[in-house]
Amino acid sequence: MYDLLHGLRIIEGASFIAAPSCGLHLLQLGAEVIRFDMIGGGPDFHRWPRAKGGASFYWEGLNKGKKSIAIDLSRPEGRELAVALVTAPGENAGIFLTNFPADGFLSHERLAARRPDLISVRVMGWPDGTTAVDYTVNCAIGLPAMTGPLDSPEPVNHVLPAWDLLAGATAAYALLAAERHRRATGKGQEVRVPLGDVAMATLGHLGQIAEVTASDADRPRMGNELFGAFGRDFLTRDGKRVMIVAITPRQWTGLLKALDLAEAVAALEAELGVSFGRDEGVRFVHRHRLFPLVEAAVARFDRAELALRLDANDVCWGPYRTLHEALQEDPRLSPANPVFAMIDHPSGASYPTPGSAATFTGSARGEPRRAPRLGEHTDEVLASVLGLPDHEIGRLHDLGVVAGPKP
Repeated sequence: MYDLLHGLRIIEGASFIAAPSCGLHLLQLGAEVIRFDMIGGGPDFHRWPRAKGGASFYWEGLNKGKKSIAIDLSRPEGRELAVALVTAPGENAGIFLTNFPADGFLSHERLAARRPDLISVRVMGWPDGTTAVDYTVNCAIGLPAMTGPLDSPEPVNHVLPAWDLLAGATAAYALLAAERHRRATGKGQEVRVPLGDVAMATLGHLGQIAEVTASDADRPRMGNELFGAFGRDFLTRDGKRVMIVAITPRQWTGLLKALDLAEAVAALEAELGVSFGRDEGVRFVHRHRLFPLVEAAVARFDRAELALRLDANDVCWGPYRTLHEALQEDPRLSPANPVFAMIDHPSGASYPTPGSAATFTGSARGEPRRAPRLGEHTDEVLASVLGLPDHEIGRLHDLGVVAGPKP
C-alpha cells in the first residue's frame, strides 16, 4: 500500500476480473475505493477458488482493502443510492468504475446529468457492446491456434486471463489520465475499455497483425519453443525440467560458456556460414540444429549443479515447478519480499497477500489490507459520503434496501 493517490475516491460497481483489478491497482496506490454489491453478493461473490467454509478467495483477492456497501439494486431506492454515491460532490470524487452495460440506470449520460464532470471508466467485452469474457476474446483472435503441442489438432486455451488483466491495467492508467484532464479542463467523460480492443491492440503492438497481413498466413504452433529467438524447455539429469532463453548476445555467449558448447557451436556456425552471436533470428531459424546440442549438455547435470553454472554466467533461465513448490521454495514469493505480507482475511485463511507490484523507491510501502466483509462499510459510507443521519440509515436497513455484514 502506498499513499500516492490519497484523497482520490472511486466508486466501483463491477464484477469478475478486469474492472475490479483496476480498482485494486488504484487502491494499492492510495485511492479510496468504495465498492457496491447486491445484498448477498454479485455474480462473482462465490467464484472459485474457495476456502473450506465457502468464501471466495477470488473475490477476496481482487477486493482487498476496498470498502464494501451492500445495496438492493433491484429496487428504485437502492438504485438511487448507487447513483447518489457515484455522483456525490467533491473535487476528488465523481469517478465511477464499472462493467455494467453502457445503457440502463448507470449509463454515463444519465449519471452525467447529475454530475456533468463525472468520469466513467467502463470495461466491456467488445466495443459494439457484445458480451465477452477473456476466454471468448482469446479464441476469437486466434491465440489458441498458436498455443500447445506442435502436433495437436485441438486449440489450446491459455490458463492466464491475460486480456482481463491487461484491460484492468489499461483502465487504471486511462482513469488517471481522464482525472488529470478533468483537473486541467473541468470536463468529465466516459472511457470505454473493451477486452477485444485491448487484445487486438496488443497483437498489433507486438507485430503479429503486421506479420499475418504481410505473409498472408498464420503463425504456426511452436510448442514450448520461443518464437524468433533461442528458447525451449530442457530436461536435466535428475529429471527436472528447465526453461532456457537466450535473446541477447550476452545471454547467448553466457549459455555457451555455462554448457561448454563454444567449440561445438563454432563448428556449426562454420558449417552453416552464420553467426549465432549477432542475430537472435538466426538462432531461431537453426534452432533444430542447436536444440540437440543444448539437450545433450543440459542432460549431463543435475538441476542444482546446472543452476550454479547458469547463474554464474548470467544465463536467463527458470525452473519448471508448481505454484505450491514455488511458494515453498522461493523467498521471492514469500513475506521475505516486501510486496507480500501475511494477512488474516474474512475467509478465515491467512496467506501471503500482495500489495502493489510496483515499488516506488521514494515512498513508504505500507502493508496490504485485508478484504472487506460484504457490506462491512455500509453505514460508514452512507454517513460519510451521502451525509445520511443515523435514523435514515436505520430506515434503509429496516426496509431491506441496504445491508451490513453478516454476523
